[in-house]
Parts: sequence; C-alpha cells; structure tokens
Amino acid sequence: MTTRGFKKPHLSIISNQHHVSLLYLLLTLLTYPVFAQNEPRTILDFNKGWQFYLGDNAKAKDVAFDDSNWRDLTLPHDWSIEGQFSEHHLSTTQEGALPTGIGWYRKTFAVPASSKNKVIFIEFDGVYRNSEVWINGHSLGIRPYGYSSFRYELSTYLKFGSEKNVLAVRVDNAAQPNSRWYTGSGIYRNVRLVTTSTIAVDQWGTFVSTPTVTNQKAQVLVQVSIRNVVGRHSSGWNSGGTPQSVNITSVILDASGKEVATQTRTSVQLIDTLTTVAQQIDLLNPTLWSVNKPYLYTVITRVYQQNRLVDSYQTPLGIRYFRFDPATGFSVNGQPTKILGVCLHHDLGALGAAVNRRAIQRQLELLKAMGCNAIRTAHNPPAPEFLDLCDEMGFIVMDEAFDMWKKKKSKQDYGLNWDAWHKTDLEDMVRRDRNHPSIFMWSIGNEIREQFDSTGLTITKELAGIVKKLDTTRPVTSALTENIPDKNFIYRSGALDLLGFNYKHEAYAEFPKTFPNQAVLASETGSSLQTRGHYDMPSDSIRMWGKGGPAKFTDGNPDWTASAYDNEAAYWGSTHEQTWKAIKKLPHMAGLFVWTGFDYLGEPHPYPWPARSSYFGILDLAGFPKDSYYLYQTEWTDKPVLHIFPHWNWQKGKTVDVWAYYNQADEVELFLNDNSLGIRKKNGDDLHVMWRVPYEPGTLKAVSRKDGKPVLTRTISTAGKAAKIQVIADRNTLKADGKDLSFITVNIVDEQGNLVPDANHLITFAIVGEGTIAGVDNGYQASLEPFKASYRKAYNGKCLAIIQSTEKAGKVTVKARAEGLQEAEVELVSK
Repeated sequence: MTTRGFKKPHLSIISNQHHVSLLYLLLTLLTYPVFAQNEPRTILDFNKGWQFYLGDNAKAKDVAFDDSNWRDLTLPHDWSIEGQFSEHHLSTTQEGALPTGIGWYRKTFAVPASSKNKVIFIEFDGVYRNSEVWINGHSLGIRPYGYSSFRYELSTYLKFGSEKNVLAVRVDNAAQPNSRWYTGSGIYRNVRLVTTSTIAVDQWGTFVSTPTVTNQKAQVLVQVSIRNVVGRHSSGWNSGGTPQSVNITSVILDASGKEVATQTRTSVQLIDTLTTVAQQIDLLNPTLWSVNKPYLYTVITRVYQQNRLVDSYQTPLGIRYFRFDPATGFSVNGQPTKILGVCLHHDLGALGAAVNRRAIQRQLELLKAMGCNAIRTAHNPPAPEFLDLCDEMGFIVMDEAFDMWKKKKSKQDYGLNWDAWHKTDLEDMVRRDRNHPSIFMWSIGNEIREQFDSTGLTITKELAGIVKKLDTTRPVTSALTENIPDKNFIYRSGALDLLGFNYKHEAYAEFPKTFPNQAVLASETGSSLQTRGHYDMPSDSIRMWGKGGPAKFTDGNPDWTASAYDNEAAYWGSTHEQTWKAIKKLPHMAGLFVWTGFDYLGEPHPYPWPARSSYFGILDLAGFPKDSYYLYQTEWTDKPVLHIFPHWNWQKGKTVDVWAYYNQADEVELFLNDNSLGIRKKNGDDLHVMWRVPYEPGTLKAVSRKDGKPVLTRTISTAGKAAKIQVIADRNTLKADGKDLSFITVNIVDEQGNLVPDANHLITFAIVGEGTIAGVDNGYQASLEPFKASYRKAYNGKCLAIIQSTEKAGKVTVKARAEGLQEAEVELVSK
C-alpha cells in the first residue's frame, strides 16, 4: 500500500507526518549514566559529564589520555558564542566575527553487565562540523555536514560492568570561511545513548501517512522498519541476524492518551537485517491538525516475540490534507490559507547555535503573536526540537536541505563534500523529519548556482528522486532566483512540484503566464534593513543599500544603523510593504517567507566591521520587535492593532514623521498635547498613515475609530532624564531542570516610567539563588560586547538578560544595576 503521490499541475496531497520522536526515559546522570535494566528500549540524555578542550591533540582519542585539566560542561555547547568579536577571525563578519577552530570533547561512562546482549547506539542531533567520533580508541566515523543528525553503534567496542568507556569527539571548524552566516562550533545539539533489544524498530524506523482523509474517517498507513541482529555475535558484528518471527501492534492514542484505534500483524518473518511491514488503521471521526488547532495523536508501535515485548516505539501523528493550486494558491483541510511565513537561521541570539527548547519556543511564540503561520528553515535541516514545537504550536514548515550543491559559495563550504555526502545527508533529513505534520514541503536548495547551467538538470532530478523514494506525500521545491524559464535549468529539469522564487516581487503578477499550470510561492522576500529604535527622515523615500560586487559601501550612517521606518532595503530586495502588497492581492501566490523573522548573527549587509549581525529581522537579535512587527500584526492577525512611532524625544522644531499601523478601523486621529493634528485614512493599498509634525515636547496620542467610535488609543510621551531600571520577566516560574530559561527585558525609564529612547547605560546583573546568566544582548548589530557576561549596555533604552535554571528547586532573584539609576530586581521560582 502506498501513499498518494503528486498529480501535476494540481498538487493535491493528503498526508500526515510527524518526526519519529522517542519516549525519553529521564534519568538523573551523575559522573556516569544510570541504565534502566528492564525496559526493551532505553534512551538516556547523554548531555552531562563531558570534558572539553579548545585546541587540537591527536592523542585525545586514546582511552588513557589525561583530560583532568579539561573544562567540565554539559551539552549542547557552542564554543564560538563564548568568544570575543574580532575583525581578524577567519570566519569574517559574514559568520559573526567570532572564533572557530578545532575542539575536542570526551566523556567517560560505565555500562552495566546486563546490557551486554543488547544493542547500544550513540545519537547526535548535530555537530558543527567535520566531526569524528571514537569509542575506546576505535574510530566510528566522520560526518562533515554540521546540520545532519546521525548515530553510531557502540556495542562491539564497549566494556561492561565496572570497566569504564571513553567516548571522544573531534570537531573541526577551522577551515574558513565555510558559510554565509553564523554556524556556531561544537556539539551544539542534543546527544543520547540508546539501548535496544536485538530486534527493534530501526532509527527513524516508522513512516506514518494518511492516504485518505474525510471528516468521518482517516486511513492511517503505518510503515515499520524492524532491525534484526539476533545471533550476529557468532557470525560477526557486521552481519545480519538469524531469521525470526514477531508480532507487531500499532495503537493510536488521542491527545488525552485514550486508545482510539489499533492494528496487529502476526507472524511477521524477519528474514533480513531490515524488514519493512505496513499496517493500515482506520481512525473514525478524526480531529484534524491545522495551524489554528494543531491536534496531535500518538502512534505506539510494539514488537513482540513469543509474547514478550522486545521494543516499543512512539510516533506522534497529525492528520491533515493540503493542496497547492496554480490558480487559487494554498489550502489546508479544504480551507484557503495564505502562507504567512518567515525565514529563520538556526542561531538563538546570545545563546549562539546551542539548542535550547525554551529559546526556540520563545521565538515561535513571538512570531505566532505577529500572525506568522509558517517557517522556512534557512538553509539547512533544523534541530528536532524546532520541528516538535512547530507541530505542537501550528506552523507550516519548508524543510530545507542545502545552501549550495557542488558549486560552492564559500571557499571551504559543503560543496567540497557534495559528491561523497549529499545523498546520505538528504536521505537522513527526509527519514528523520517525514513524520512531522508541520512539514508541508521539502526544499532541496537555496539560490543554487547550478540553476544557471546544464548540471542543474541532472542534479535536480537526482535530488528530487531521492526525496520521492522516501516520501511522495509532499511537494519538492527549491528557492530559485532566476525567473526567466529558459535560463533556469533547475526549473527546466521538470523535477520540481512547487516553484519557489526569491525576491523580484514585480514579476509575481505575470507568473501564471511565465510558468503556466505551476504552483508558485515566494520562498524569500524583503531583506528590509532596520535597527530597532533608530529613525532617519524623511521617511517617504526608499533607499536601496549596497550595490553588490567589490565596491565599498559609502552610504549609510556613521553608527552602522538603518532606519526603523520601512524605507531601506538591500539592493536585491524590497521593503516589507512593497512585498506584502504584491503577495496580498495575487490569489495564485501560495504565500511568502519574509527574510527574516529575527536578526541573526553574521551577514551584516551593507556594513563592514564592526557590524557583525544582520539587519533583516522583523525582531532584533534580542527578540525585541522592530516597528515592522506591528505592520504584520495589522495584516496577519484578527486582533485590533494600533501602533504609532517613532519615540517623542527630538530637538525642538525638528520635523518628525509620525507613522501609524492600524487595522479594524476606518481612520486614525493624531493629537499633540491634546491638539488635533488631523485625521488620516488608508487609501487604496496603503498599509500605514503618516503625519509630518514639527516637534514639541509633550504627548502624542493616536485614536483609531470605526464608524466614528473609538477602537484603540495609544500614547507616546517625551521622556525626561533616565531615573530608574525596569525589569520584566517573560516567565516567573521555571523548571528546575538546568535547561529552562527566563528572558528578562531591561528598560531604562524616567521618573514617570517612560522609556528613555537614547539611554545606553551599562547594566550589571547579579543572580542570587538557583539560576545562572546564560547570555546578555541589546539587539544592536554593531555591539562588540560579549554575549557571555554579567553586564550589557542598553541600546536605545533596552537590553536583555537570559536566566537559566539549575537542577535545584528554589528562588532566583535577578538584580539589575547601573550608575545613577534606581536599581530593580525580579524574583523567579524554579520548581
């Protein structure tokens, strides 16, 4: 039985996918891990108890090597984010101007004798980059691509009982430059130790799909791959197992944990090392997954041999169907839906690349509140936790594999590894991620150079074929730049199901003629340039910054800022308003992915050093919204919005452009010190209104009205002298797990509580209790202060401290001080 495939030109897909996420057995780890004795499958968090050395030592792989003077740490870990900014780093400002190099990790652990007849794996979610792993001095393999998840079997090389084992990992990120954005360095994602029986579901060994879905019934197809290595000890560890007979039961649980459907296959013969079995389960009256109601079921697959449970494997399940149509765009579960997306790189601001579930969740919460419903994982496979959260929170995901193919974009990038690794890396991404209901499309590349020559024909067909062999339920796309059909060899390959185009919004209206009978979306748009809280006037003239090529950028501001009015963009892009106006009125455009949701480390176009992070984000690197955030709220949400800007601290007599974003109203009236400055209404496709106001100190007040009745009122007052610090925690209650975070916003305010818009005081932080400072930031793209510190200068009145819990419950008091200001504190509770 197979899942429904594609039928061009109408890409009608009925499917479900969710990442094969395993039921974690959370055990307390001391120096050595504690193993569960009686479970058929145990999964241990293997992040604790590592030693780290920044540098290279070829003897570090040896069991007897003395690592007693190495640093103790807990993974995930990014050593680059711990460094100092420098224009001399080989990574350059394109990668954030932070150090790279070579690092070693070692971990010593014991395995109980009871595990001797089991199969034991080490799983890495991602190591950047060029990793090599040893167990007890034996090399297990290398993995060049820093974004791939992978595992190695340890069983044959392990010592059991009281003897100790040594795992060593060398990470080589020295060859630079190898990226166009910040990558981080090290074992920056999670690590697990997995123990199974000799008969077990394989890694990423289930594929759950829904070939047909109605409101009355969903047909659920469960494909299970069983790995059999019974008896292989006697015939060599690389051989398959002897034939076995098993029963396989798959049970579907609803969101409350209640069993709602089941299916059993009996007497399944495992002849080879790997056997795939299909089960069809009918689920009556299913609750569908959608962006507004992301309902998740769970599939539990149990494997029995002679009535003994030998494995249990969990696969979350989301049921939905969707369609890309050349004329009408995109729909989910039969409901027309515009893809309102952003592109995201993988860094987490001051935390760098080191994965933290709460930090990812915060980013997604801020985007959801903006009205965003989709994410493009630019330009690599993301962390598994990211996709889990997208499943749970209701995001449409474009899962992207590569930024380059064989033709490289940086001197030392993945193009050097293409021939040897692209097939494995793409297969692993699809197999790992294909059960996520949030994933609606696979992208095989971003702005690939092979689109301009005939090699694009063969490589595109090969990559699309790799994906389709593993998953026919989603369209394959690529983010293209060339929109003249005859010049684009990736398009000409005919292998893409969905066309994605980057920028050139002026051409969108003609796509039905240019690319007849093709479903199309805008895979990357915008590249608007903004610095939070900085405003250049006049605001009604658009400036395209940077010209490409070797020419030095001589425009711009001496403080390396860009105006937060939506009137500056990179030379290849457009403003937020220009792009959205084009997409909004074209039904054939399935949607867009704005470049980018957040500022990210690296690519500080158009500025040179000391700028070291991007200006493209709708939110800054600290997660503080720029004004354009509220533009999207007015357009992408159904909640009433009124946002006026800029601040109201200027030189007397200066002409200031005041903008208002609003919705659910006919007009906005602006007052200065209770004197009306007039009513403004949007005309045509306007997305904001503006007043040109001679500055006088006092209070600006905006009132939006519908049918003459007030909807919302907003005020901005002239701030006096900075007087005190205000601290606001996004969460006051934390989990005492050593991972949870509270993001503390620090505002510099006057005596009346008004934000002082140019305040730049040095804030120092003190923590009392069960918490630590994980990072600090202020969102300024040219700040050279370290992220790992107990201090930060405010930028335009604001900065951020990220507080991480310990594993001990208790109170956490965060104190913020600055010279000449009244200090402030906030109390958190860790449970």
